[in-house]
Amino acid sequence: MRLEHDHSREAIAARLADGPRVSYLRDWIYGGIDGAVTTFAIVAGSVGANLSARVILILGVANLLADGFSMAAANYSGTKAEHDDYRRLKAMEERHIDAEPDGEEEEIRQIFQAKGYRGPELEQLTSLITSRRKVWVETMLAEEHGVSGTLHDPARAALATFSAFVLCGAVPLVPFVAGLDASAPAAAIATGAVFFAIGSAKSIWSTQSWLRSGLETVMIGMGAAGLAWLAGYLLERIIT
Repeated sequence: MRLEHDHSREAIAARLADGPRVSYLRDWIYGGIDGAVTTFAIVAGSVGANLSARVILILGVANLLADGFSMAAANYSGTKAEHDDYRRLKAMEERHIDAEPDGEEEEIRQIFQAKGYRGPELEQLTSLITSRRKVWVETMLAEEHGVSGTLHDPARAALATFSAFVLCGAVPLVPFVAGLDASAPAAAIATGAVFFAIGSAKSIWSTQSWLRSGLETVMIGMGAAGLAWLAGYLLERIIT
């Protein structure tokens, strides 16, 4: 059986010394999916409404910049809020340990009792954890509040989202920029390939196979585009 990393003594020491790694790939993937979906939906709706290639490009670029910035700003604010909440909870636990050390120690005891520890083993574990203030606080944050000190940087998370949104969202517009005769079908094929690539990469965080995840993302993206095309088609006929 192939394992993800080496378990030799030296490899373990080096890996732990580096600390937990923060990955921004998830921010990039979700930004890419949203960029491709929303821009292609605009293209599909515009095609359904028989709008010109010039109008499609204007709407598409406007969406890339405005919606991409909006997503990046939302990700920045949400990630920053996680930092603020972590600091708030950490300060609270610090205060509680200072004011009610016996109560906080009992919380540690009950946390690990619920995990199956009993008797001298439980008391020893409780004593070990509460003998190191940093470990004590981190344990309370993780076990009582479900938060970790490994946090994303808000600026990097926002940049990952924005760059992915713009890069993947630009794909449906490329055939129109190139002036292809069959711009709409070319845009559909190119965007479908982007959906599949992103969906396949998304399988890293799930138990789904890369093929199933890729096809699922294609169906979601094309479904959104289909609804947009239908809305454009119907509204163009109703309004005119």
